[in-house]
Amino acid sequence: MTVDETLLPIEPYPCPECFAGLVRPRVITYFTWLGQELITVPNFPAWVCDVCGKREYDEQAIAWLNILLDPNAGKSTFKKRKTHLRAKNHTPPQRPALDS
Repeated sequence: MTVDETLLPIEPYPCPECFAGLVRPRVITYFTWLGQELITVPNFPAWVCDVCGKREYDEQAIAWLNILLDPNAGKSTFKKRKTHLRAKNHTPPQRPALDS
């Protein structure tokens, strides 16, 4: 999936970390650890300071990534019902006979 840079806000804003640089929209490669594995996500939307390099990530993109990296992703959310197995040669209980 590629992110069109034209969809990101164009106006840079002052960096809240160093107060010297401007935070600008960029498409970067996002790195994160998942257990013992390093996961890389290319074309990830971020805002990067041009002086100190501080990165801020799009909340919606992070939420999307968390869903994809969830170990339960793609698995059914419904619990399987337990079924009781009938023993072989099991005869159902008999109704009592009605006396007339």
